[in-house]
Amino acid sequence: MDADLDLLVPGPGRRLPERPGEADLVALLQRERTGPHVRANMVASIDGAATGGDGRSGSLGTAADRRVFAVLRALADVVLVGAGTVRAEGYRELPVAPHLRDARAAAGLDPRIELAVVTRRGDVPADLLTGARPPLVVTGAAGADRARDAVGPERLVVVPGTDDPDSPDLGAAVAALAARGLRHVLAEGGPHLLADLLAAGVVDELFLTTGPVLLAGDAPRPVTSAAGLAPPRAARLRHLLHASDDTLLACWDLRAPVGRAPVGSGT
Repeated sequence: MDADLDLLVPGPGRRLPERPGEADLVALLQRERTGPHVRANMVASIDGAATGGDGRSGSLGTAADRRVFAVLRALADVVLVGAGTVRAEGYRELPVAPHLRDARAAAGLDPRIELAVVTRRGDVPADLLTGARPPLVVTGAAGADRARDAVGPERLVVVPGTDDPDSPDLGAAVAALAARGLRHVLAEGGPHLLADLLAAGVVDELFLTTGPVLLAGDAPRPVTSAAGLAPPRAARLRHLLHASDDTLLACWDLRAPVGRAPVGSGT
């Protein structure tokens, strides 16, 4: 299916055709690299389901979603994901799409995208341990020994929480990744991890794709937690893309003050 995109916001609208190298999308999605920057990328149905009928978010994806997703990954130093999502979605090593390798190199990024798995208990899915390079593991005090045995001390990020040492401190985790040179973080879920990242106040942008489908049922929302965010997080629309199949792809700036346009919204 045609994956060309119309940029509706900011206006005036213009077409972003699918081309080798994705120069238009790279220009829209690239950010300065002066410090830690966390993006979350999620997909949902019209009625807010974060997973399809098979229990996976990937089944909600469309050609337009996959197009933007590939560019987001190509511009990231590290993909941050919860261990449960790793198992549910079948994560492995993260290759850069061949048509985006030159753009990644031009941005000064390492050819390889790092994968960082967040786990309270230190569990690392076995499928991630068969490759040449194990993932980074982010954990708290309780999971440190188990994770160290799985991936080795050099791939371990132990960040005990202040109130609960067994739960990883995600703010400290982002800082620790940045200290390794991994400043641009792409958080891909799941919904509980995104809720924790938002509660920690470290998410700069939320990329939310709305697929043109209704599901009903009791699937999780893109952000899921036992308690709501207090206070709620305000957001400003940075851009909105529309695909010919009616997929909507929004970028929400979570740092811009309410009542003021997000930085770079005129891009």
